[in-house]
Amino acid sequence: MTMNFFRGVMGGQPAGPQPTGAETIHKLCDRVASSTLLEDRRDAVRALKSLSKKYRLEVGTQAMDHLIHILQTDRSDSEILGYALDTLYNIICNDEEEEQDESEDENAQKHEEDLGVLFTDKFLGDSESVTLLLTLLEEFDFHVRWPGVKLLTALLKNQCNQVQGVILVSPMGVSRLMDLLADSREVIRNDGLLLLQQLTKGNAAIQKIVAFENAFERLLDIITEEGSSDGGIVVEDCLLLLVNLLKNNSSNQNFFKEGSYIQRMKPWFEVGDDNSGWSAQKVTNLHLMLQLVRVMVSPVNSPGATSSCQKSMYQCGLLQQLCTILMATGVPADILTETINTVSEVIRGSQINQDYFASVNAPSNPPRPAIVVLLMSMVNERQPFVLRCAVLYCFQCFLYKNQKGQGEIVATLLPSTIDANSISAGQLLCGGLFSADSLSNWCAAVALAHALQDNLTQKEQLLRVQLATSLGKPPVSLLQQCTNILSQGDKINRRGSKVQTRVGLLMLLCTWISNCPIAVTHFLHNQENVPFLTGQISENLGEDERLVQGLCALLLGICIYYNDNSLENYTKEKLKQLIEKRIGKENFVEKLGFVTKHELYSRAAQKPQPVFPSPEQMLFDHEFTKLVKELEGVITKAVHKTSEEEKKEEEVKKTLEQHDSIVIQYKDLIRDQDTQIQELREQVSTLTLNSEQMQNQVTQQQSQIQQHKDQYNILKLKLGKDSQGLSSSQGEGAHVNGLHSEELGQLREEVEELRRQHTLQRTQLSDKDSLINTLRCGAAAAAQTAEGGAGGSDNTELLGEVESLRSRVQAQCAEISQLQTERLELIRRAEAVSSAPASSSESSADTVKVSELESRLAAQTTETERLKEECRGLREGHAGLEQQLASAQSTVAIEQTEKTKLQQEVQESKKEQDDLLMLLADQDQKILNLKQRLRDLGETIDEDEDDLDARDQFGEDDDDDDEEEDEENND
Repeated sequence: MTMNFFRGVMGGQPAGPQPTGAETIHKLCDRVASSTLLEDRRDAVRALKSLSKKYRLEVGTQAMDHLIHILQTDRSDSEILGYALDTLYNIICNDEEEEQDESEDENAQKHEEDLGVLFTDKFLGDSESVTLLLTLLEEFDFHVRWPGVKLLTALLKNQCNQVQGVILVSPMGVSRLMDLLADSREVIRNDGLLLLQQLTKGNAAIQKIVAFENAFERLLDIITEEGSSDGGIVVEDCLLLLVNLLKNNSSNQNFFKEGSYIQRMKPWFEVGDDNSGWSAQKVTNLHLMLQLVRVMVSPVNSPGATSSCQKSMYQCGLLQQLCTILMATGVPADILTETINTVSEVIRGSQINQDYFASVNAPSNPPRPAIVVLLMSMVNERQPFVLRCAVLYCFQCFLYKNQKGQGEIVATLLPSTIDANSISAGQLLCGGLFSADSLSNWCAAVALAHALQDNLTQKEQLLRVQLATSLGKPPVSLLQQCTNILSQGDKINRRGSKVQTRVGLLMLLCTWISNCPIAVTHFLHNQENVPFLTGQISENLGEDERLVQGLCALLLGICIYYNDNSLENYTKEKLKQLIEKRIGKENFVEKLGFVTKHELYSRAAQKPQPVFPSPEQMLFDHEFTKLVKELEGVITKAVHKTSEEEKKEEEVKKTLEQHDSIVIQYKDLIRDQDTQIQELREQVSTLTLNSEQMQNQVTQQQSQIQQHKDQYNILKLKLGKDSQGLSSSQGEGAHVNGLHSEELGQLREEVEELRRQHTLQRTQLSDKDSLINTLRCGAAAAAQTAEGGAGGSDNTELLGEVESLRSRVQAQCAEISQLQTERLELIRRAEAVSSAPASSSESSADTVKVSELESRLAAQTTETERLKEECRGLREGHAGLEQQLASAQSTVAIEQTEKTKLQQEVQESKKEQDDLLMLLADQDQKILNLKQRLRDLGETIDEDEDDLDARDQFGEDDDDDDEEEDEENND
């Protein structure tokens, strides 16, 4: 029964009238919704698939919900899932059908696109549909995964942002799509590349996730497997995806660089000797590879990231490889042009890359620098326009922030360095500047202007350049020749596109004399220049000449603003009077505004690369637009200023210079104080080292004293035993007394001498204590006043060490006193023994013992003398330490005095500023009172002026607050 129904739908011979397509689709949808058998639903979905292209609207309207339901319920049958996904793809995709009539109008195509968007919105009505589709992509079955990839790609094409949002919040959504690149079936992998291209468009978050899913590694592996630049369209798709991931995404660019993927790009640009017969696909691939390099070093990237990538490209040899392509023969013109643009951005602003490029020579006989060969193409009017623009961009990038390169280019124009046997860059620029081709004039003028950009030295050097105009006539300067060409209108009128030539020369002159008073003086020294400029500005010319008038006004304004008044006839005041009489200030400002109002000005200001649709629109240079933006406002103010305002401004400048000089003095003073603090720190470190040495000496003395104590204790024990033996015999004592009374008297004298020395040492120690306390107080005061906290902390540590040393010396003195007391006790015992009777039989033995005792006492006396010498050395060390502390204290006192002076000067300056602020506040209050009186009298006051005054007052208050905060910070 089911098959009969299907045959009727698919073209069998019906018994009655044949149903319409809509009716058939309705019946199939009912069958899909109501059939319980999987085979019936599968047949119905297959039939819907076959009708979905012809009856796209009907199938999409009636069957979409049923198809989504099939995806949810029949997950076990891959065949029906494949049919449902194919059907959804047919009704959502906007690809043109093969059988579509070529004569179909645009309205029909727009209708098809609207249908795709309509059905996409319907599919995305439930965000779970996209999640369901992502789940189905995990199926390995080819008939499910492939149509699922195509369907998701079509959804992204129609509603990219909405689908990206759903995928972004879906768990593991991006990871599932990245798995497509690992599929062994090339069809799925290649369509996965297309899917990821759509997914990563304009979404930085998804781009980062894809990059951190190891996309760079996988894509570069695919490019290598497919043959790099010789590969097919798969390589192109990989490169497009890489451009999507890296363009305007600093995080991915840094990840690409840090992952050492720049080094893997070098083999892409290896070319052989024979470069003829490149296929169109190879040209496309290489073009995209060059674009990928430019994405990494684009001027719109952050300077730090660009500089890092440029360094990596030089280190890995990528720049050298690009220069090889640049000098190779047989390379297609569009690849050569893009290579020049790529090399331009790789060397832009990188000194090491610019130096390498300057050393590159073309393989000619004799060898010529690559710069010279490129300039020959730029000034050759037979070369393609885009190639000439690329060479100009390369030359500009070579000179960008490269004062060394600027000097080398200008040097080729100076008389002392001109080589008649070779062609130099300067000769080519001069030749292009004065050729009959207006585009060559403009390119040469802009290139020469870049050799002078922000380089006062080269502007002055270029004034020395002399040109030979014709035989028999004296040479003229390059500056004079440029002005001669501008003023000789009859000769320019005979050329084509005269506006382009004049604009180029005026841009060169403005760049040349700006911020260079000497060049302004040279320009004004020619009596014909100022009348020519005023005549050009005052005339009423057509639309094409308005730009020239604006540039003439800019040039004259530069002559006023950077005038040093060295020429009496053309001082600032006289030039402004001339403008007021012959042109009018308002008319002058209006003509000056023609430059920035020109439609091509804003286009050139967008990016450094000169990109123009046609040679006629090549009028403005990017760097020159920056100069105009910088000078337009200041020139307008300079023209409107009166002599009194200029005098006031000069006074303000002098005041500012005085303030700057004061600030410089403060800086020098602070620098001197830093030096002094550093010296003090060095002194403290020296004192610390000396203290450590003294501490080591004290430790050694302590050990020696301990040894003496031990020896003395042993001696005392032996003497105690001897006294006990002597007490048993009075005769022995009498004998000792008789024999050694003289020696005992000497011992008493020595004991008295030790007592006197002990008293003297105690007196000296008390004096040292008082001196150390005095030094401690002075050092503490110095530590509070000194600016450097490190010096104070070091002095405190030093005082602590001195205190520790003093305590140790006192301990040594106490130990010496104890030794003396014990020695007196021994003498006392000896005297007691001498008074007792002794026996004559033991006299000889006692004599020996007493002799031994005397020898030991003599040794002890010698050791005591040595200790005295060591104590004397310690006192000398104390004296040196006291001298160093006194020196540090005097240095700190000097610094305190200087600091007090500085604080007084700061207070005086603050007082002067407060007085000025009070005067300004009084003046503002008077103005407000006068305005209020005018309002009371019925006069009308402009509200804008009131607002401006209020804003000025508010700004002044902010400035006052900022100044107070700065003063507080300085304090």
